[in-house]
Amino acid sequence: MWNNIYNTLDHLPDFFWNLLLVASALVVGLLIKFLLAGILKLSARKKEGFSLLRSILRNLGRPVNYLLPFLILNVVQPYMRLSRKDEMVFDKAVDIFLTLAFAALLIGIVKVFEDYVFHVYDLSKTDNLRERKIRTQITFIRKFMISVIVILAICAILLSFDHLRKLGTGLLTGVGVGGIIIGFAAQKSLGNLLAGFQIAFTQPIRIDDVLVVEEEWGRVEEITLTYVVVSIWDQRSLILPINYFIEKPFQNWTRNSAAILGTAFLYLDYSMPIQPLRKEFTRLLNENPLWDKRVNSIQVTNASEHTIEVRALMSATNSGNAFDLRCYVREKLIDFVQINYPGCLPKTRADIKTTPTEHPQN
Repeated sequence: MWNNIYNTLDHLPDFFWNLLLVASALVVGLLIKFLLAGILKLSARKKEGFSLLRSILRNLGRPVNYLLPFLILNVVQPYMRLSRKDEMVFDKAVDIFLTLAFAALLIGIVKVFEDYVFHVYDLSKTDNLRERKIRTQITFIRKFMISVIVILAICAILLSFDHLRKLGTGLLTGVGVGGIIIGFAAQKSLGNLLAGFQIAFTQPIRIDDVLVVEEEWGRVEEITLTYVVVSIWDQRSLILPINYFIEKPFQNWTRNSAAILGTAFLYLDYSMPIQPLRKEFTRLLNENPLWDKRVNSIQVTNASEHTIEVRALMSATNSGNAFDLRCYVREKLIDFVQINYPGCLPKTRADIKTTPTEHPQN
């Protein structure tokens, strides 16, 4: 029976023989992939939350779909019945597809590594300074590595053609002036890339940092190779070139810690006693979970001809909590003054002097 099958296949026309080998390579490659994916899925189901196996399936599944069939096709290529010219064309096409599939596999590996690091350094912690540092670096490294992989893959494909290699050599040796012009044109882009490296490793800003930039308050949402996205508190997005954060001043409220001080100002009459106000302020802070119990202070910070300025200083674990705490304290202190010391609210005084009227002489 096997001899009959072999004889039948041996007498197939070249076109059908080659088609059979190509189809067999694709089927075997996909079959191996589905078997591996099935084993990984069974293992991943047993784990709750983050799973490295699920990340591998998500990021490497599609690249492996292309890589395995072309690897097997490369193995069976010597058994194909091709003319020398067709064999060269077919071999070049397989090499190109293998290069692209391998580049996609490397990109998937980079993304798996990023997923793992993001799982280990979770931003949901209250004190997440270290996590934001690591995530900022990993995000930049991931984008840079993907860019390098894509560029190297394109270069490998182009340099595999002899005529393109000669063209590249001619451009390098004979078009020096054009290279200088291109260098000047790309100076801004290269500056942004170098600024990206500097930000990733010196870290004046990090992912999820709270900034005040261009008179706007927001959080760093994304850092790319060329620009930074700041999510403004009212759901707008501020897009800035990455070298902005190297060349211009800005406020970073979470540079060393997310903890921050907040203030609430009251303007009251000179007759207002400070000690009861200070006692009420302490009571309000103790009852509010937003206060982190670090700073609690009431001071008279200014005095004008009409009012005194009372500053309530408090602390919170982050800027969002500090804002809410400030609003709460300001509202409650105003209620306290209105109820207990209504006469101490700001007022305008006038001193009216009357002159005695002169009686006419009789």
